[in-house]
Amino acid sequence: MIEIQQLSKTFGDTSILRHISARFLGGRAYGIVGANGAGKSTLFRCIAGLESHQGEISSAHTPLKDHLGYLLAEQYFLPRITGQEYLTLLAEAREKRITDLLDRNIFDLPLHAYVSTYSTGMKKKLAILGILLQDNNYFILDEPYNGLDLQSSMMLTEIITRLKAMGKTILISSHIFSTLTETCDEMFLLQDGTFLKHMDQADFGRLEEELKENLLAKDLDKLFGN
Repeated sequence: MIEIQQLSKTFGDTSILRHISARFLGGRAYGIVGANGAGKSTLFRCIAGLESHQGEISSAHTPLKDHLGYLLAEQYFLPRITGQEYLTLLAEAREKRITDLLDRNIFDLPLHAYVSTYSTGMKKKLAILGILLQDNNYFILDEPYNGLDLQSSMMLTEIITRLKAMGKTILISSHIFSTLTETCDEMFLLQDGTFLKHMDQADFGRLEEELKENLLAKDLDKLFGN
């Protein structure tokens, strides 16, 4: 469980997040949706302990950052590191020792090669595998499907399903709305720095229509002169 109480974040005179409160339970996946610049990544960075903020963030496992797998939208890798070295480094950060890495390389990555030679999709798969091998209790997945091929996307959806069955707490942001409807139990609409709406699965269709209207319709009307 992760609980957020009155979370706010400002950069100078600009307010990015305003008095956000929510509770994220184990065994569930939560979609965080909103327009570009709505503050999704900033919210994730605050939860991960990478940004200072006002308000409280608490969890059943403390410190939260030591039990959290954070998949960045654009993952950073050291320039001269192999896939195997990267996975070993992440595991050791959680005091885990991986003895069956070849068997657990579910994406069939060339772990002996430098990560700098990987394609965008391969880097994404390596980052996903890294946080899974840490055996975290909480996961933040920021645009996890970007760059993945069809088979890997299907694999990721099944991974999220299994993580939920294991009682993990998962927060997901994705511009591909269908991936959220397949994986999430609840969704939060982040707008103007706050959670404007909170919806269960039964209302996902209505939320998608509202997003299309609010985020797309006006711009398309400008393009086509309607």
